[in-house]
Amino acid sequence: MKTIPPKKILIVCDSSKTLLEFRGRLIEKMQEDNQVFIFTPEITQESVRNRLQQLGVIVHENKLNGSNVSILSDFKFIFSLYQVIKSVKPDVFFPYTLKPVVYGTLLAKFCKIKCIVPMLTGLGYNFTDGNRSNKIVVSITKLLLKFSLRSNPNLNIIFHNKDDAQKLMDLNVISLKHKIHIVNGSGVDLSHYTYAKPDINKVTFLMISRLINAKGINEYFEAARIIKSKYPQAEFKLIGDYDKNIDSISKELFQKITSGKPIQYLGHVVDVRSVIANSSVVVLPSYREGVPRSILESMAMGRAVITCDSAGCKETVNQESGKENGFLIPVKDPSALASKMEYFMLNKEEIVNYGIAGLNFAKEKFDVNLVNNDMLKIMNINFS
Repeated sequence: MKTIPPKKILIVCDSSKTLLEFRGRLIEKMQEDNQVFIFTPEITQESVRNRLQQLGVIVHENKLNGSNVSILSDFKFIFSLYQVIKSVKPDVFFPYTLKPVVYGTLLAKFCKIKCIVPMLTGLGYNFTDGNRSNKIVVSITKLLLKFSLRSNPNLNIIFHNKDDAQKLMDLNVISLKHKIHIVNGSGVDLSHYTYAKPDINKVTFLMISRLINAKGINEYFEAARIIKSKYPQAEFKLIGDYDKNIDSISKELFQKITSGKPIQYLGHVVDVRSVIANSSVVVLPSYREGVPRSILESMAMGRAVITCDSAGCKETVNQESGKENGFLIPVKDPSALASKMEYFMLNKEEIVNYGIAGLNFAKEKFDVNLVNNDMLKIMNINFS
């Protein structure tokens, strides 16, 4: 392979909480023969800070809140990022998630960075069909993306699924002039999330998600009530943060969930592996995703899945005959979700079979090493 000179790589994100969990292996690869800089909101976990220091990554922190709409906060973020770009003078600029992509890509073009690679991990709530949020916010988001992502010879855009790319084309945000790349989500570390045979004697359904409407929290709750009334022995668990977000579930629904019936709410869990290991089937009735990380992790641990036939989610279900690892259901349809849950209640041996098929699918398509190699090629970065 042709040797490429060492580069300065600047990564920009909107949360430090998932920085290593989602991008840790990629950062390690990048840092091997290059110098990585990270511009991130304040790091609150010492384990994250220590690991980045061990790798030799240079960190710049800011006070961005990616979920909130604040003009003052955004301007402070833009000014701070501009200062970092001028100081670092990166060869490769890699922003991901909405605000870093919009503001960072504009600044990178202004500063004439040679390789600009924004990654849209998912279009999120603003681009969900039937979205009833503030139409002004939605329109501004689309306008900012269109302005930021205007075609440029130094620009390569990464998506996690084809539907997101097509959606932006349909909205005239991007066009065929753009250099567009599709990768298989963030990938999953198969050495970290390892197979554990599911318990089929006590069937437990698990959902891992932030508590926002577009993830399908209400659908999971309603489906759980249906199944619990027919199969009292079935168990339902939910992991995820309930925080301030434009699309957070109502306080009434949250109170129902925290009552413990029919769902056992576990709140925030740092390491989900033990909970996945104690589950039988993993559920995510989300309206739209990039590629759902929770499903990839569950597949790697050999779990059958039920998710929606929606952007990003449908990529995680293999529909090839004899290799099925789960079911796709319509969006916003708790009855359909309950029906597929009932299938596993009545066909418990299929939980194991579907789970093994999911693990094989993860190895074939979502191995983090395969995904990271694709990313590094797009950025023209050395890797071994």
